[in-house]
Amino acid sequence: MKYKHHLLIFFMSLIMPALSASTDHPFLDDNFHIRWDLLAPEHIQPDIEKALTQTEEALLAIEVQDLSTVSYDSTLLALEEAIEPLEAAWGKVSHLENVNNVPELREPYNQMLPTVSAFFTNIPLREDLWKVIKAFSQTEEAKSLTGTRKRFLEETVADFEKQGADLPEDKKEELARLNAELAKVTQKYSENVLDSTNAWELIITDPKRLEGLPQSAKDAAQQSAAEKGHGTKENPAWRFTLHYPSYSPVMQYGEDESLRKEIWEARNTIGTAEPYNNTENVLEILKLRQQIATLLGKKDFADYVLSRRMAKNGETALNFTEDLHDRVKEAFNKEVAELEAYKAEKTGEPVGHIEPWSRGYWIEKRRQELYSFNEEELRPYFPMKGVKHGLFELVERLYGVQVVKRKQSVKPAEGEVPVWHEDVRFYDVLDKNGTHLGSFYADWHPRPEKRGGAWMVPLTTGNRADGKQEPHSGIIAGNLTPPIGDEPALLNHREVETIFHEFGHLLHHLLGNVEVKSLNGTSVAWDFVEMPSQVMENWCWERESLDLFARHYETGEPIPEDLFQKLVATRTYGQALFTMRQLSFGKMDLDLHIKYDPAQDKDLEAYIQTRLEDYSVPTPTKEPSHIRAFTHVFGSPTGYAAGYYSYKWAEVLDADAFTRFKTEGLMSPQVGGEFRDKILSKGNSEDPAKLFRDFMGREPDPDALLRRAGLL
Repeated sequence: MKYKHHLLIFFMSLIMPALSASTDHPFLDDNFHIRWDLLAPEHIQPDIEKALTQTEEALLAIEVQDLSTVSYDSTLLALEEAIEPLEAAWGKVSHLENVNNVPELREPYNQMLPTVSAFFTNIPLREDLWKVIKAFSQTEEAKSLTGTRKRFLEETVADFEKQGADLPEDKKEELARLNAELAKVTQKYSENVLDSTNAWELIITDPKRLEGLPQSAKDAAQQSAAEKGHGTKENPAWRFTLHYPSYSPVMQYGEDESLRKEIWEARNTIGTAEPYNNTENVLEILKLRQQIATLLGKKDFADYVLSRRMAKNGETALNFTEDLHDRVKEAFNKEVAELEAYKAEKTGEPVGHIEPWSRGYWIEKRRQELYSFNEEELRPYFPMKGVKHGLFELVERLYGVQVVKRKQSVKPAEGEVPVWHEDVRFYDVLDKNGTHLGSFYADWHPRPEKRGGAWMVPLTTGNRADGKQEPHSGIIAGNLTPPIGDEPALLNHREVETIFHEFGHLLHHLLGNVEVKSLNGTSVAWDFVEMPSQVMENWCWERESLDLFARHYETGEPIPEDLFQKLVATRTYGQALFTMRQLSFGKMDLDLHIKYDPAQDKDLEAYIQTRLEDYSVPTPTKEPSHIRAFTHVFGSPTGYAAGYYSYKWAEVLDADAFTRFKTEGLMSPQVGGEFRDKILSKGNSEDPAKLFRDFMGREPDPDALLRRAGLL
């Protein structure tokens, strides 16, 4: 391995000091290696209240300046430094709420959430602070700023204006109230999704109901049942839940239609059945968002949210979505018809629409027949450990960085990094000269108290100003197939893509080299943020990169060539169906935030069904929307609200950007170095459209995505 001569120097210079942290206010401790073992729920309220007090004092110090002497350091930089400790402390609380949402933590989190939300949203509404910022913006120093500092000033002024700094005092008070209420309602929405997901389980004792399921799925279900006290070795039981690794194999492979239907119906209760019904929460969230947009002089929430993103307004985002819909509609109709004809041929029944709980099953059956390919054949080649090592080797070759695993523990001893759960791993990322660029925690397997999905969270941002290069830190998490018994975690190909995707977000953060912390990494326009993550998925489809990590967990052999060719051949299979599904989510999101009028449209579900009629696969049984479990859009005050289209928008960019690697070298350190220097390291220091042009030397090719998907 390269850089070994640097590692000894690195670790000698970074020998961990004796573990220590403030036991009085552990959430305020600024140790790079966070003492998760000390972050008890009872510390949340006193620690966050102390952080709020300290931040308030720092803001007041900025506000009382003599306006004739304001400077960059005393305004913009001071503001960033004032907010940073509170953001760090609350970030730890929020992270624990994501991965350990137990009652004893949920209560203090919810108690402090309105206060913290109100405090942050009130910052741009502080009249004296806004006067100071505006006063500085008119100085000669401000007018002479260049590069990142100029961008920082422009972004700060735009943030204040967008968030209501110029509103009259009564309107500011109203906005603060609306923001606080929105934070509470979206948090309740998220809790309902998590609680209703965990409220359901299915215990099966008849093995006949499991016909068609991969052995890996049956073993996982049996292990889950045993952990909950169900079944014995002689009389086994199988437990299924609404977490993706549990239900997905049933919907894809299960021969028992009644079992598929039972799980499909259960999934439709997430966020819909009492006491976890999110219907009123959705309506309240939409109302609050529209009131906020109106108060801030925007026609709707989409125009408000998108004003500083690449799309600029809701109409552009909606036109993008509808144009892509029109371009794939013919292929979509063809795929639906072919699937219905295939099912009729195999069952001897008349051609007709397919039930929603059977669509995934028949898609998989047809794929297996067309390509003689079963995705489960790949699992032995994707052990979690091998996937991680191959990923790390890939980024070393592309970006010149090395990932080094550290010792970690829930109860850390000398030399061990603290973590919040025994599943969590900790790594350092080193540059080729041995510089410590950053570190990250990885938490990949599901737990009942952990929210669903996969995500990356920036944890700390190191200083890149005045010649300093402090390390960044972040978290990647997911809900991937766990180990079963003595066997390692064996992933399917989509889970491998998930790891690469989230690691792309992580690289965007850890490789950030921006002087201003708040402009680092993923702090970019929301419709650009998915580009660096989605581009990483492309290496999951290439022979050269797969050979780095796709090795049989027992024999070490690479994926056989015939199996690899089958995998590649299936990449475009069903792409119109998949693309239309994603577009339907974006369309639903935009229509709700642009066009929905509860007074006129009334029935929310009926409205969605009507708006998505041309985006939906026709089914005999009405397929409800997942609006009550759509945490991307309704699980936080903004999140992906009016922004779900961003996945497809960024996918156009990633499909186009990857063509440089395809033509100039998949492992090219030159192209990888340019991608690191011109995209990953830049954060929000420049306009994202310019960053893309700098890397590609031209504007994006709008056909790149459809070409890759085989739809053009």
